[in-house]
Amino acid sequence: MATAKTQDFTDDEIFLADIAKALSHPARIKIMKLLSEMNACMCGELVNLLPLAQATVSQHLKELKRVGLIQGDIDGPKVCYCVNVEMLLRVTNDFQNYFNNLNKGEKISCKPKTK
Repeated sequence: MATAKTQDFTDDEIFLADIAKALSHPARIKIMKLLSEMNACMCGELVNLLPLAQATVSQHLKELKRVGLIQGDIDGPKVCYCVNVEMLLRVTNDFQNYFNNLNKGEKISCKPKTK
């Protein structure tokens, strides 16, 4: 069985991969979009805006909160979620730096092999 060898990767590489994994579902992309447009939102309101069950929305919110992209404050029986602006700025900067570094150097052209 293959095992993850995270010690072979930098903290930055692990961080970016974790963020990418958290954003790898279209529902989570939509949730981030909705929260950024509303500036704050209750879980129940999100459920009404998405074609998903409440339990499914809660799982997606849990994953986004786990990586720090959103924050949640308990208000009685409900949790009010909002985008973590500081984390979003960090993620934006880190991904921008990552992609800028990929574009350094000569452009490589991949040509298909011919028979």
